[in-house]
Amino acid sequence: MAEVSASARPVTLPVIDPGPPERGDAARNRGRILEAARRLVAERGAEAVTTDDIAAAAGVGKGTLFRRFGSRAGLMIVLLDDDERAHQHALLFGPPPLGPGAPPLDRLLAYGRARLSFVDSHFALLSDVGRDPQTRFNAPNTLHHSHIRVLLEAADTTGDLDAQAAALLALLDADYVHHQTSERGRTLEDLGDAWEAVARKLCGT
Repeated sequence: MAEVSASARPVTLPVIDPGPPERGDAARNRGRILEAARRLVAERGAEAVTTDDIAAAAGVGKGTLFRRFGSRAGLMIVLLDDDERAHQHALLFGPPPLGPGAPPLDRLLAYGRARLSFVDSHFALLSDVGRDPQTRFNAPNTLHHSHIRVLLEAADTTGDLDAQAAALLALLDADYVHHQTSERGRTLEDLGDAWEAVARKLCGT
């Protein structure tokens, strides 16, 4: 079954209206802010980095940061953008079983394990974005929900597919995954097995 148009291509993570192309100081400030944010997040983790820290490291005022990115979460989204688009490209256009060409259940199982790995390696940024109600249900989140729903439908799953897709997506929530691995001692393989068990049950296998 062909995937719906919402899953037809990787999507960017919108922050604010970009307005006209940046020039001169504005473009340089944006680059300095992103460079400083990446460096500080790599050094400390996103949860330990404040907008004051980023603005100071970039040599700009906080007002400049907020004018360009809208919010702290908006800045975190931009940091995620390149990796998120590469991940989306792999699941929509890459080789099977993650990409097209494999049976829908095989793709669903491959997706769950691949997304768990992505969430684990990007936990701090995903968790930070997820705390902001304006960015939690952003375009990539919608795409992932749609992708799961389409695979469930292609696997002839019955019932409320939106609810089932939301339930599977909840097992990939950054804070949930981090809690399971850091507090309960579960591995990504354990969580992948749990994802597979739920997915198979929903698909009737």
